[in-house]
Amino acid sequence: MSGDLKLELLAGVPLFARCSRSAVKAIAGLVDEVDVPDGKVLLREGDMAHEFFLILEGRVRIERGGQVLGRLGPGEFMGEIALIDKGPRTATATAERPGRVGVLARREFHSLLDAHPDVRIAVLEALARRVRHLEPDRID
Repeated sequence: MSGDLKLELLAGVPLFARCSRSAVKAIAGLVDEVDVPDGKVLLREGDMAHEFFLILEGRVRIERGGQVLGRLGPGEFMGEIALIDKGPRTATATAERPGRVGVLARREFHSLLDAHPDVRIAVLEALARRVRHLEPDRID
């Protein structure tokens, strides 16, 4: 993917919507792009976390305990929970068609959050939405 296309794609991701152009350029420098074939398991429930994934193209099925929780597409992300709390993966994520993902290793993920508080807030907000969705009866 060309540098300009990568920047355009990253700038359109809701997670990075509040970031300046220079911040998006810095993020683009941290993200490794990886092609994924149909059926590729990106995350496995119970495994230790080493990376964060941003879906650039394609679709990913999310399952826990064999039950489908949902599907993610371009602009959505996964893998943040286990990187934040250093616990095991909470779900399995499998590519449902060929696609492309952006990958940030643990160190780069934490560098991104430290350097860009707006991204940190966006990740925490998304995490809170996911908790509310999975535990709607939870008392605040």
